Amino acid sequence: MRSADFMGRTALRRAMAVGLLGLMSACGQRQPAPPPDRPVPSELPRPGGRAEAARPNKPASCATQAHAVRSLDALRLHVARCVVEANPEQAYLSQPPAVLLAVPVFKLELHSDGRVKRIDLLREPGQAKDTVQLARKAIERAAPFGDLRRVPGPLVFTETYLFDDARRFKPRSLN
Repeated sequence: MRSADFMGRTALRRAMAVGLLGLMSACGQRQPAPPPDRPVPSELPRPGGRAEAARPNKPASCATQAHAVRSLDALRLHVARCVVEANPEQAYLSQPPAVLLAVPVFKLELHSDGRVKRIDLLREPGQAKDTVQLARKAIERAAPFGDLRRVPGPLVFTETYLFDDARRFKPRSLN
């Protein structure tokens, strides 16, 4: 009985040693950098006014991604992504803070060619009322959203913008 107990302890010690060695070797390896919490601009302006070449992993523009939009929910997500992509300095993609600065809610109506037809304010925030204009301008900068003729029905939906204390926003659809 004693030899079996001794064999069990030896196997356990050996397994622990192998695990410890694996852990130590993993600590010495570099881990990949975490993804940024905000999108990176696809083209950076140069001092001469010309833009640098696009990054190789640059996402396709909103106009070319619109062909995959075939429902109202997909449209809402598509527009939210386009607005963030068009306004990288003013948007964030990380978890929203527990206490938000402002939460304006809009009803967006689009033309079938992706242009904005109307932006109606459904809920005005009680404070930081300037966030309403910030969100409107961000939506207008992102338009047009591409050919949306494949989406059935009227192109009308609501979107909520979650503003943090730095007046950066995140469309709730991306939460």
